[in-house]
Amino acid sequence: MKTLTKLLGTVGIAAAAFTAAPAAAQVEGKMATVDTARVIIGTNALRTAYELVTTTYKAQIDQRTAKQNELTELLRPFDTNGNGRIDEAELPALQGASNFQQFQQLEGEVASLTNQVNNARGFAVEQIFQQYAPAVEEVATAEHIQMIVPVESVLYARQEADVTAKITEALNVKVPSVGVVPPQNYRPSQQGAGLFQEIQQRLLTAQLIQQRQQQQQQQQGNTQAPAGR
Repeated sequence: MKTLTKLLGTVGIAAAAFTAAPAAAQVEGKMATVDTARVIIGTNALRTAYELVTTTYKAQIDQRTAKQNELTELLRPFDTNGNGRIDEAELPALQGASNFQQFQQLEGEVASLTNQVNNARGFAVEQIFQQYAPAVEEVATAEHIQMIVPVESVLYARQEADVTAKITEALNVKVPSVGVVPPQNYRPSQQGAGLFQEIQQRLLTAQLIQQRQQQQQQQQGNTQAPAGR
């Protein structure tokens, strides 16, 4: 990821933008690839932290769900095309509505509650990420690797060149657990925030794929089920 450029550069392990072919030709020795977001997602610390956030911030999550449902019902009359969101053509009617201020208040409350939960998750991600560079260096040394590059910067690499799982294993040892209650006025670093957003997108995509697969299985089951007599 581009957000890892400075960190990886300091340990002399990876190049952030591996695009210059002449530079690659100068590297002698074993090379490898890594998927940074997948490294962090695979750690025991992150899985445990996300579970802990669900219980520690249950009140905020429940309030957010209730207020989001209220907001959805408030917007329903203005969603004239029924696509589940307010489009540009529908916005003037909403802005001119007598309860527009109520909508704005609810939207702000949902955003505030979401930020509290996401700050806790981002704090966990950033704590794990602090040991990412040492874990990369440890794997590189153990495997006699001269260069590790982000997988998204590589045009082609064999599967065995991927050391993502090995770096995850190293992180599991270095960071067995993390906290989920950030200090007061906590603000994530630019690198940490970028990595957190990438992780959230990956997890959301995986969830949507799983839901789609479950729906397809249910549809197939209904199709194959014998008709009742």
